[in-house]
Amino acid sequence: MRRLVFVLIGAVVSASLAVVALIGYVHVTGLESQSSPRVLETRFARIVRGLAVPADVRTRPNPVLPSAEGLADGMAHFADHCAGCHANDGSGDAEMGRGLYPKAPDMRLAATQTLTDGELFWFIEHGIRFTGMPAWSTGTVAGETSTWQLVHFIRHLPDLTDAEREAMRAMNPRPPADVRFEVEEERFLSQGEK
Repeated sequence: MRRLVFVLIGAVVSASLAVVALIGYVHVTGLESQSSPRVLETRFARIVRGLAVPADVRTRPNPVLPSAEGLADGMAHFADHCAGCHANDGSGDAEMGRGLYPKAPDMRLAATQTLTDGELFWFIEHGIRFTGMPAWSTGTVAGETSTWQLVHFIRHLPDLTDAEREAMRAMNPRPPADVRFEVEEERFLSQGEK
């Protein structure tokens, strides 16, 4: 009985300390997303993120063989789906990427480039909770192939050329206001031709 009392007291004290730490964290950070995570928070998050990836996936090699066509498909997919947060060059220096907490990573750096292909695949397919990284899985073989092509393209980011950046700019989604303006302009010009 005495042992149970000590266990309960220990649990209550531990829970109380956790609540106090959480309240302190909220008070100090204000939970605002404009700052960058502190070193300890970043390390902790990376450790937990790494634990989330199943071991068989972490060691999975990329089944899609590298090819110029696959790299081009990965680049087009990145420009259309990923560049809004990660920027065309993978720097994370995009309007949405700068507003995330944590900020979108510079995918050209070791923190991303040293991840295994399987880890990159997992993060793209399943997202990363408590960040702005959504899950992109479609549950299809074609979707997985597309993700593996993205993994090849992410590996290519440190060597991205200016010509590739320019080609990607043409593939980026356009804001609806730009599309509407273009349609209105075309409508106006076509009326003058009648």
